[in-house]
Amino acid sequence: MLPLDPTADIGRRAWVPCPSCQDHQGCGTCLAGRTCADHWRYLLSNKGSVLHLQCPNCTHLWAWQSGFGAGGRTDG
Repeated sequence: MLPLDPTADIGRRAWVPCPSCQDHQGCGTCLAGRTCADHWRYLLSNKGSVLHLQCPNCTHLWAWQSGFGAGGRTDG
């Protein structure tokens, strides 16, 4: 298991399912699309609409394309 990234800050969180541990499954709050107090991820950084995340439960690191915000636009 990896250690938590040194830039991990509880003040920067995202509510995205972890592809490794899937700890959100069976959670009524997560299934309802609400912000769950238990199943959040550290938002380490972002580059446009790509979020760099770490799960506090299993410490898995991954990048997730949110489809929101800057990026993907072309001129003209």
